[in-house]
Amino acid sequence: MLLLLAYSLTKRIPWLRRRVALGTMLSFHVYAGMIGAVLGILHTGHYYRSPLGIALVSVMLAVVLSGFVGRYYLVQLGTDIRDQREELGALRNRYDLLAAERSVGSAAIVGLADISMRALVAAIADLEHAIGRREALKRTLSRWTVLHVAAAIALYPLLALHVWSGVYYGLRWLQ
Repeated sequence: MLLLLAYSLTKRIPWLRRRVALGTMLSFHVYAGMIGAVLGILHTGHYYRSPLGIALVSVMLAVVLSGFVGRYYLVQLGTDIRDQREELGALRNRYDLLAAERSVGSAAIVGLADISMRALVAAIADLEHAIGRREALKRTLSRWTVLHVAAAIALYPLLALHVWSGVYYGLRWLQ
């Protein structure tokens, strides 16, 4: 768990950042965090009787979930929004072409073009709504680093207290 702090140090110390690739450290941070969380869950043995243990597992899961949101979900959300904007541009171009054809076209084709225009307008409206909802979700989740850092700051004192209590109460029988 202490090795996870290497990414934070590398990110904030200039001479260390020049020596170590930040992307490499981020990958190490992500995978070590996931492995640490799995080992932490295994360490509990699914035996949650201690308030300290429950708090430690809860905060650890908050750190992992907020890290997952920032590392993977927000990136995927941005890619989806970009793809939907490209699709929206294509639909708007198609709408402009149909509108130009309709203004020049004959009255016999107007009925068929009207059905196509309605479907196209409905698709454009649905896509604009979907993009708006995804952008609102992205704005909401953009504060993930605040939660991630706050949960990590809470994790380390709880972890230190857990280790101390394990040593203090666990090694009393040696006397």
